[in-house]
Amino acid sequence: MLQLAQDGMIMVVVTHEMAFAADVADHVVYMDHGRIVEDGPPDAIMRRPQHPRTQAFLKRMLRAG
Repeated sequence: MLQLAQDGMIMVVVTHEMAFAADVADHVVYMDHGRIVEDGPPDAIMRRPQHPRTQAFLKRMLRAG
């Protein structure tokens, strides 16, 4: 998948692998119970999440990773 992304393939990927998403995505959407709670560039979502649900999720994932 990384090679496909580097080759310019357009993909929609659902993942909990946040490092992978940060590396290859040009847009990230965070969903909670089927609703979009935050979306934008990977850097903004990963480094400066605005929604409390996104903040809590990333905190848990970074601690586990």
